[in-house]
Amino acid sequence: MRISEAILQSIETKQRILADAHLIEQIRLAANTCIKSFSNGNKVLFCGNGGSAADAQHLASEFSGRFYYDRPPLPSEALHVNTSFLTAVANDYSYDEVYARLLRGIGREGDVLFGISTSGNSENIIRAFLVAHELGMVTIGLTGETGGRLRNLCDFLINVPSGDTPRIQESHIMIGHIICELVESELFPKEV
Repeated sequence: MRISEAILQSIETKQRILADAHLIEQIRLAANTCIKSFSNGNKVLFCGNGGSAADAQHLASEFSGRFYYDRPPLPSEALHVNTSFLTAVANDYSYDEVYARLLRGIGREGDVLFGISTSGNSENIIRAFLVAHELGMVTIGLTGETGGRLRNLCDFLINVPSGDTPRIQESHIMIGHIICELVESELFPKEV
């Protein structure tokens, strides 16, 4: 039955992540990078397209709102949430420039940029990573198995070992939640 197969495929993808020590280390390093950035008064930004844009917005809200418990908000945003900006830049320049242009306005040295792209080949995210490096930002790529063109532009690459978009996206949100949990618990230790 297809339902059982899909669930099994999702579990198998996550088991491959669990068995990959390098990937686990990249997740840990990404969390530590966010902790350092927030501790230094910087922000964590996210970008993606389609379902990855939804994941970007979801993860930004986990930082800026709350994750497991009440605590002060952390400065985090998904770059696509201002639709007037997004549509104006896409119309006046090109969709490939929407994230890069916004970063030129709000990105600062020490900020972190997560680029979420199952293929790793989204041109607007690639251009954003190039600008992020010019600005002295740290880049973290959440991609599929190959990493695509983002592979060589990431300070940290978290490439889910799958070529299946739904399985990759399910893993991206799991990994994002793990990072949010690690950041929250380190910056706001809960009293026992």
